[in-house]
Parts: sequence; structure tokens; C-alpha cells
Amino acid sequence: MNILKWTLRILPFFYMSAIWIMSSLPSNHFVELPNSGLDRTIKESLHLIEFAILYVLLVSAFLTRQRPFTASLNVICAVIAGLYGLTDEIHQSFYAYRSASWFDLVKDVTGILVCFYFIRGALFKGRFAKLGKVLGFVKKL
Repeated sequence: MNILKWTLRILPFFYMSAIWIMSSLPSNHFVELPNSGLDRTIKESLHLIEFAILYVLLVSAFLTRQRPFTASLNVICAVIAGLYGLTDEIHQSFYAYRSASWFDLVKDVTGILVCFYFIRGALFKGRFAKLGKVLGFVKKL
């Protein structure tokens, strides 16, 4: 369990590094679908989940601590993920083959807020019992 706990604690940093590296590369570096419209749609929709995943990883990391996970800490995790989304958009603006936009940032924050709603409900509002069980397991590590 100790290995899993420490993995969850460092995973957000590896994920943030991966985001940084991928933002430095052309959007078609890893994959490009033959249908350019579909390729663009899929890659644009990834904004909705990319930073939501970061938020979930941050929550998981903080849940493994001995200290209680508070509603304030939950908000801090969401803010950190959102600020990293802003940082990513700024970072992309320095590359000619990448684009940065406020709309992309809105998509980033929307994904974070959706996950925030469910995690807040599971941890603090007594909703989403199955999610609460998963988060409770992470807490017990």
C-alpha cells in the first residue's frame, strides 16, 4: 500500500510534465486521423478531460495524507488545476504550430468543474455513493 500511496502522490507531477512536453510539440506529433475535421474535434474535446484528470490526480494525492481532506483543500486542488490550464495556454502561445485561446481555457475549467461537482458531492454532500467508496479507499491508503 505504501508504494501505491507514493505513486498517487507523485503522479500529478508526472502528468503535469507530460502536459508540458505535449504542449511543446505539434498537435499531430503523436497521432493524426485521416479525417481532419474529426481529428480536430477529438483533440479539441480533450481539453474537457485533460485538466479534469489533473484535478482528480491532485485530489487523490491529497487524500493519501494523514490530514483530513477539507472542502477548502478541494477548492485549492481545482484552482491549481485551472491555473495550470492557464499556464498551458500561455505556454502554447509561444509555439507557431500551437494555438492558445480563451475558449480552450473555458473548456479546461469546465472539465475541472464537472469533476469538482462529483467529488464534492461524494466527499462532502453524501451523494454519489460509489464514487465516495473509491475516494474512501484512496483515503485509507
